Amino acid sequence: MNERLLHASSFGAAAIAYDEHRPDYAQAAVRWALRPAPGPRVLDLGAGTGKLTATLDALGAEVVAVEPDPAMLTELRRSLPAVRALPGSAEEIPLPDGSVDAVLAGNAMHWFDMAVAGPEIARVLAPGGILSGLWNVMDDRVEWVAGLARVSGSAAIGPRDTPAGWRAETAHMHLPKTGAAARFRSPEQAEFPHGQRRTADTLVSTLATRAGMLVMPDQEREATLGRIRAYLASRPETTDGEFTLPMLTGVLRVRRL
Repeated sequence: MNERLLHASSFGAAAIAYDEHRPDYAQAAVRWALRPAPGPRVLDLGAGTGKLTATLDALGAEVVAVEPDPAMLTELRRSLPAVRALPGSAEEIPLPDGSVDAVLAGNAMHWFDMAVAGPEIARVLAPGGILSGLWNVMDDRVEWVAGLARVSGSAAIGPRDTPAGWRAETAHMHLPKTGAAARFRSPEQAEFPHGQRRTADTLVSTLATRAGMLVMPDQEREATLGRIRAYLASRPETTDGEFTLPMLTGVLRVRRL
């Protein structure tokens, strides 16, 4: 199994922890992602446990969720029983041609094989339909967050997890990595303020759900989490009770050709 597939398949074993500790998405970001869509039908692709699905549902979208991992899909169905949720993947979407007005992916688009997923997403989109990827990133322009990123290492806080890195890493995420034709117009990117209420313990638990951490050998993972705990205990911003983790929700938006 290659590294991308190994990381992408790592979440199911931590589905309950993922649902408990991962943040939702800034509503302003989701509205911007949807704004040019020609209608209200939205596919949440790679929906995980339904973090983005719940926001879409709250905003009144006609949402259907598609998720490949059985454990994540079970958790999504448990938490959002009224939402239509189907097994499937970006490379094999179980929906008819032209059946949605927008496809959104929350912290998932980097797992897609766009040489295959691009034509599939274009197939299910109506004319003028929108593809938007959303990522929650930590705002390392805040000094203590920058220190946390240094202590944590790339397995916990990777290149897509801070604002400057996110823009560079996702600018061409909609393009296939092969010579296959692009199915979408030029991208737009935008960022929206966000935050998550955490304690030191729950922030450690959040970072433990990152793909790089989930595939680490146990001893290495515990050593990394120990460094993070020690850092958070040393900082006045995070050492006592609840605090807000400064974040942004970044959005990449493209229109179907």
